[in-house]
Amino acid sequence: MSQFTKSLVVTPLADGNTWVLREDFGFYVGQSAAGNQVTVPCGFVTDFATVPIFIRWYVNNWGLHGNAAVIHDWLYWNQSIYSREEADQIFRDGMVVLGVSPSRRFFIYWAVRIFGGWAWERNKWDRESGFQRVLKSMPIKHAETIQRPNILKRTWQQMAKTKSHQG
Repeated sequence: MSQFTKSLVVTPLADGNTWVLREDFGFYVGQSAAGNQVTVPCGFVTDFATVPIFIRWYVNNWGLHGNAAVIHDWLYWNQSIYSREEADQIFRDGMVVLGVSPSRRFFIYWAVRIFGGWAWERNKWDRESGFQRVLKSMPIKHAETIQRPNILKRTWQQMAKTKSHQG
């Protein structure tokens, strides 16, 4: 059965929305002896689950699903290990391991299936622009932030770039 490799160890950044992994963190996909392990590297920056504010009454960024959300964030960032659909299935498997209720798991899973394409593309655009989500050094001050353009700004930049290449 799928399982997490150890406890998740993170530290917050000053923006109050993003966290940095202080140690590698992993998840065995399927049978742990099969060797299919996702490892999120130390220094990876996550927001756990990106949840629009109007649904936070039901699902928050952090909760019982939090560890699975970190694995999902990494798979969406990396994009070379698994497809988007597989990443979403691994997220769902992680939520099963964590004991997320079937109704909440169903809601979260289908939310990422329906709306996650935008985040998948944003991560691709961020990587193409040189943005790094794996910090080379650990922040030592609680006042440090990460300078990631928000999703609307990154989408606008990508649309302008595409338009300039067409014109």
